[in-house]
Amino acid sequence: MWAVILLALVAGSLVYCVLTIVAAARYCGVRSAGGAGAPRAWPGISVLKPLAGVDDGLEANLRTFFEQKYPEFEILLAVRSEEDPALAVAERLRAEYPAVASRLIVTGDPPYANAKVFSLERMLAAARHDLIVMADSDVRVEPEMLAAISGEFADDGVGLVTCPYRAAPGRSFWSMLEAIGLNTEFIGGVLTAWMLEGMKFALGPTIAARREMLAGIGGFDAVKDYLAEDFVMGKLAAERGYRVVLSSYVIEHRIGAQGFAANWKHRLRWHRSTRRSRPWGYVGQIFTNPLPLAALLWAARPEWWPLALAAALFRAAAAWATAGWVLRDRLTARRWWLVPVQDAASFLAWIAGFFGNTILWRGRRYYLRADGRFELVK
Repeated sequence: MWAVILLALVAGSLVYCVLTIVAAARYCGVRSAGGAGAPRAWPGISVLKPLAGVDDGLEANLRTFFEQKYPEFEILLAVRSEEDPALAVAERLRAEYPAVASRLIVTGDPPYANAKVFSLERMLAAARHDLIVMADSDVRVEPEMLAAISGEFADDGVGLVTCPYRAAPGRSFWSMLEAIGLNTEFIGGVLTAWMLEGMKFALGPTIAARREMLAGIGGFDAVKDYLAEDFVMGKLAAERGYRVVLSSYVIEHRIGAQGFAANWKHRLRWHRSTRRSRPWGYVGQIFTNPLPLAALLWAARPEWWPLALAAALFRAAAAWATAGWVLRDRLTARRWWLVPVQDAASFLAWIAGFFGNTILWRGRRYYLRADGRFELVK
């Protein structure tokens, strides 16, 4: 009986691989056809950058935003306290680029669990423009990024644009594995959902939104209690009738160098959050890991080895479609043989995600509620 169940799961995962390849091809077609229109005018943009500590490459990441080739934009940077070492980095760049309008805000301690949302709320109140770009501190972009984002708001019906990302690891084996997973498995899920349902969610590292859209969903107050505030923001925007767009512009997400313990805690936090944001979607993630399923089937029925070989070939093709076609990721091209290792780690983390109600985030423990809200454990 177990062999029959595994056979059905492997068959489903092969279908999922085909869907991923088709979705990647469609996304590339939209991008090559010109995913962004030409704006009637170049609206001013306010870039919001929440900071917390000095991540690997923080100064280089921030510098790419100060060097944007765009007619009118401002950068707002927020830290929780004047003791945050990120403040010195921000001040140095503000002095180096005096022609770029910028402002530094010290927010104080957040009154609710999601400190990032509190920083965004404080920065939005000080922002001058109606087109808002929210970008994490570990994001790195090219000088044309704001122009590309602005073009995608040429359609007045677009309320939110979210950027796919190519993960770039630090000097750590575990961060390398995670980057390969993000550039193959995670982006595959995003593209498949985009193709089948349209965008009804947003991706956290970089989100652009109209100020009126933010007001229309209830502002940051509507997402402040959620761990996955990015997902909820996109979900609320779609529910309110705003068009949510998967951008044609791919950012670079610098995930840093983590050891095993830190990386495992990060994976658990992400899986436990995803399970509460999309309960049935989380169960369906079993189909995104064909190699562990095929290995289990092979162990149960060695004579069915051709299915294991088919799973390996289909997984390789899907990984190439996302990492190669969509993200142009050189890491996966060089370290392709680590994909099975990453898939095994991802499968174990997925199972672990079904258990536990607490997460660790920036050294603090939080309780995660069934609806995705979270609170500090005192």
